[in-house]
Amino acid sequence: MTDKSSDAFRTISEVSAALDVPPHVLRFWETKFTSLRPLKRSGGRRYYRPGDIAVLTRIRDLLYKDGFTIKGAQRFLKSKEALVPTDAVHDAALGGNAPDLAAIQALLESARDRLVSVKSKFHL
Repeated sequence: MTDKSSDAFRTISEVSAALDVPPHVLRFWETKFTSLRPLKRSGGRRYYRPGDIAVLTRIRDLLYKDGFTIKGAQRFLKSKEALVPTDAVHDAALGGNAPDLAAIQALLESARDRLVSVKSKFHL
């Protein structure tokens, strides 16, 4: 990102550039994912902690690389948080790839949602 310490807070511009995601998308994700709560100073300026950036990275990967819908990603993250201790959630957000039942269930639910959507479009 920059020459800052790895523990330093980042601005929305820095996070946007590092994740290659527009700032308006980051703000939108805040409204959809309750685990995402950047620090807001007076004037509404956002500062992202390293944990926030890990969650944003995981959300970006779920949506853009793994093909999840917003709702599917929400379910996946909630199921991971409910079944795994807090420290392990942060490890998973940093890119843990161990398959588990919650991940498989979230993938299947996301696929089902997409199939239902396609079915309704074609009135099958």
